[in-house]
This record gives sequence, C-alpha cells and structure tokens, in this order.
Amino acid sequence: MTGERTLHNKSEENSLKKEPQLIVKKNKLMTGMWTVNAIGRLGNLMGEYATLYSLAKMNGHQAYILPQMHNQLAKIFKITLPVLHTDVINRIKWRRYGLHDWMSDEYRHIEGEYVSLSGYPCSFTFYHHIKDEILREFTFHDFIKEESNNYLAKIRGDRKKVTFVGIHVRRGDYVHHMPRAWKGVVADKGYLQKATDYFRQKYENPLFVVTSNGMDWCKENINNSLGDVHFAGDGQEGSPGRDFALLAHCNHTIMTIGTFGIWAGYLVGGETIYLSNYTLPDSPFLKLFKYEAAFLPEWIGIPADLSPLLNKKNP
Repeated sequence: MTGERTLHNKSEENSLKKEPQLIVKKNKLMTGMWTVNAIGRLGNLMGEYATLYSLAKMNGHQAYILPQMHNQLAKIFKITLPVLHTDVINRIKWRRYGLHDWMSDEYRHIEGEYVSLSGYPCSFTFYHHIKDEILREFTFHDFIKEESNNYLAKIRGDRKKVTFVGIHVRRGDYVHHMPRAWKGVVADKGYLQKATDYFRQKYENPLFVVTSNGMDWCKENINNSLGDVHFAGDGQEGSPGRDFALLAHCNHTIMTIGTFGIWAGYLVGGETIYLSNYTLPDSPFLKLFKYEAAFLPEWIGIPADLSPLLNKKNP
C-alpha cells in the first residue's frame, strides 16, 4: 500500500537521513534573537514554530516568536517560547534567511545573532531528533483535552473497546487550486474508502471522526453504511483548534493533503494513512515539496487516482 518515493539526488537523501549535529555546548547560554515568519493557517504556524525551535537551538541562539504566532498557538497549546514586542521587532536589524520545506546541511550552520527565518517549513526532518520536546510544546490546554475527551466519549456511547480514527479531509480552495496550479488532485471517494477499509479490517470496533472544511462533500462521499462514521460538528465546520484537538485525541489518523493533517498524525503517533503521489511527475509542486520529507517512513501511503488530470491532458 505504500506509495513510491523518489529522491532528487543522493546528497538530498543523505541530508534527509542525517541526524542534525548539535553545536550547542553544555551549559552554554543561548545568545541573540532568532524568529520566524507567522504565515498561513494552523498547520503552517505549527511547522514554523517547531522549525524555529529546532534550528535556533541547533545553532546556539535563543528563539522568539512573533505576537501573531503567539495569538494563534497559545490559544490551543502550552507553548513556551518568549514573544517579541512590536517595538523590539522594528528596532532590530534582522538577517533574513529563507528556508525550503525540508532540512538541509547548511541549516546546521546559519550565521547571525539576529536572524529572521522565512518560508513554509513543515517537515519532521527539521525537528524529529527532538520529537519529545516538540510534542511537549504542543501540549493542549487542559480544558481542550477535557472537551475533546468528552466529545469522543459521547459519540462512543455504549460501544466497547473503540478504536478512534480521525479523518481530516482538506477541500475548500484546494479543490480548484491543486489541478490548476500544481497539476495535482485532492483525496477522492475511492481513497477514503480504501483508508477506512484498512482500519475496519484491522480493528474490531473502529469509530471514524471526520473533520473537514467541506463537510457536505464528506457526508455524500464517505461510506457510513455501518454507522461507524461521525461527522464532527454535524455538518458545520468547527474552529480549527477544536477540529485539530479532536483529531489529535484519536488513536490513529487518515489524512488527505495539507499540514493540518500531517501535524494531526504526528501528534497522535498511531498509524497514519496519507494520500501519496497526488501530482503529475512534472508538477511544479515537487520543486517545493518532498513526499519523503513530509511523511514519516512508517506511515502508509495510498497513491492518488490521477486519471482526472490525465483525461484532461489526453482528451
């Protein structure tokens, strides 16, 4: 079931596999100020935070986050990085340093006391070597844990030994953006059927919890003939934090595309099924994104059906 993965060259393969060499000496104080842009939605912000946390530590500097990042993440998680004041941000002469989406050797030796990282980094290759610390940063507030567990207990009802499987279906703007801009597709009915069947065959009593920004589509296309699928929010899109917390409190994950689902799988730590090979080989998306850097090797990839793209290409 695992999708094919192709690395661009051997040096990149080695870079992805290599454990970061920490240059911080024991008892050495972190110096300077490092920060990162706060762009995108929840999954992007989590990736930026985790990457800043790791790279600043790796290079021996103190990490700080921007107020807009703190405003979003601190509502959900017990994050610990200090926040930069607006007046301080505007007075510092930052060295701007752009990142691509995965870890590279040069990021272990970034020069500068005052560095502002930029980009949309979201890859375990930046921070997997300090996974426990990253998971600790993304500890939910107690009231969110309680709300999520109460919700799951309610939908479980009288069922015994339930295995919760969170499903995140990214639709919205990506339905049109993927084929038009990236020569790619979003998850379809067939993919979700294969993914849910995997858990139905493996676990005695699975219960699927669906979150999505396209819930009407989900209700029409996810098979609920067995009554084991719960559409969280009863068709209304919940807040990102609430939906994310529900997914993160499940036992396993089915994701489609996007950083929101990637982070849900990473925090849950169970089995994760993801949509693989969802672009044509000549997609410009593959210059910005690497499957092998986004999805953990133990995760299960199900290749996407690219026939809608191929039919358009060859009428």
